[in-house]
Amino acid sequence: MVTAGMWVLEIADYVMGGALDDYGIRPHDVSDLTDVFTAPFMHGGFGHLIGNTVPFVILGFLAAVRGIAKFLVASLIIIVVGGLGVWFLSSANTLGSSILIFGFFGYLLGRGLFERRLLDLAIAAGVVLLYGTMIFGVLPSDPSISWQGHLFGLIGGVLGSWVLRRGPDRRAVEA
Repeated sequence: MVTAGMWVLEIADYVMGGALDDYGIRPHDVSDLTDVFTAPFMHGGFGHLIGNTVPFVILGFLAAVRGIAKFLVASLIIIVVGGLGVWFLSSANTLGSSILIFGFFGYLLGRGLFERRLLDLAIAAGVVLLYGTMIFGVLPSDPSISWQGHLFGLIGGVLGSWVLRRGPDRRAVEA
């Protein structure tokens, strides 16, 4: 449903001549801080959206396997950490679901690491096999790609997996 919403937004943006691109993150502009919450759902054209759709759907689905409530909280952490990282360190208007994609990647890896459940470990291993090379996207290489969004989305995902990890088993007998 979110993916369909991103497509509707990009169609509207196309019809409006790119007017929705203003809802990207403009760094260092305090009046623009609220766009931290809109930027991950906007894209800089259909090519950008097409490139993000499949990994967003796959990694988002896998991130939601443990429950929608954890998924929503993790997504919020990713959006805030990723968006603020862009706001502080970028020099250009930034938009796109890459913040969430890298965040879901980090969340899934962190969940495998912190939860240590067989399913979470298997998902983390599968994600590394399918998308492991995307880790290089956190390095500055192409000035038209926000490495800051990638890096801080990834950090937000790992942070989200740590915050949402299971607590100690409370049923254990205390000595």
